[in-house]
Amino acid sequence: MSAEPGIAVERHEDGRVHCWCCGTVDAPARMVHLGNHPEVHLCLGCAHFVHQQAWEIEDGAKRGPSAVVRDRFRNLRAAVIRRGWHRNRFIGDKLRWLGKYLP
Repeated sequence: MSAEPGIAVERHEDGRVHCWCCGTVDAPARMVHLGNHPEVHLCLGCAHFVHQQAWEIEDGAKRGPSAVVRDRFRNLRAAVIRRGWHRNRFIGDKLRWLGKYLP
């Protein structure tokens, strides 16, 4: 027998679902769904993180100027996080805002 079992999506009583990555609970319309896997929901923050990780993997095989610039931005972001500047009360909010628009 090769019948596929039905996939149960765990929902709250108000219809909200969990993010598979971080556990955030939100409406299904505000979650990213993965193609043939209706049980997988990612919140927007985790979806952006996954996108950045995919971009980094793709850039690993590239050597053009744009890939080099994106790699330098990633190294700069890692240095900022290592030093905790993103939590600084004077410049932290500006750095976090800027981080949304950089690779």
